[in-house]
Amino acid sequence: MKGIIFDLDGVLINSMPSHFEAWRIAFNEIANIDVNERTVYLLEGMRGIDLAKNVLELHNINANEVAPQITKRKSEIFRSYPTVPKPFTGVQSLLERLTCSKAVVSGSSKEDVIALLDQLKNIKFEVIVTADDLNVGKPDPLAFITALRGMNINQQSALVVENAPLGIDAANTAGIQSLVLLNNSPLSKSDFEGKIDRSRIFKDTVSISAVLSEWCN
Repeated sequence: MKGIIFDLDGVLINSMPSHFEAWRIAFNEIANIDVNERTVYLLEGMRGIDLAKNVLELHNINANEVAPQITKRKSEIFRSYPTVPKPFTGVQSLLERLTCSKAVVSGSSKEDVIALLDQLKNIKFEVIVTADDLNVGKPDPLAFITALRGMNINQQSALVVENAPLGIDAANTAGIQSLVLLNNSPLSKSDFEGKIDRSRIFKDTVSISAVLSEWCN
């Protein structure tokens, strides 16, 4: 194993509750939609604009007109929170132990990704791919393929760590083996049925640490 590609929100940083709350408020304010937690978590990994379009289309609302407004408002709300979401317990020490190359692939904006990663001290990521870098998000595999190119490794030498079904879809299409890290997600193993073996789904950072340390050393 030469490299591990991490999703950010919900995998390294406990930021999904804040993202969901920002989406909930934005959808309610702009489109009078009550979006639920599972919907946001199931669509996680998409670029924000694509997530907004998906939700709007489910409610038969003109997505092209309203989605940019919701996406902008969501970002404003997320960045207004006085407390920056923190890394999950054990993430810093885990990343310090991993000797192979590390990358981050996220559906969030570059500004938000960099702000969150700044909390991980002395951790070098060879590649960081965000929603601002590509015209497509997960489940399209391009973000992972871009990370592989930047790390200068092939898919057989890499591992993806994800928390969302769309991320696993993208990894599968890219031909990269993967693991799921649920942490505090409302999703369960059944939400990944047919995408990944249940033995490769872990409940938290502590339970996945030994596996990653073994693969990456």
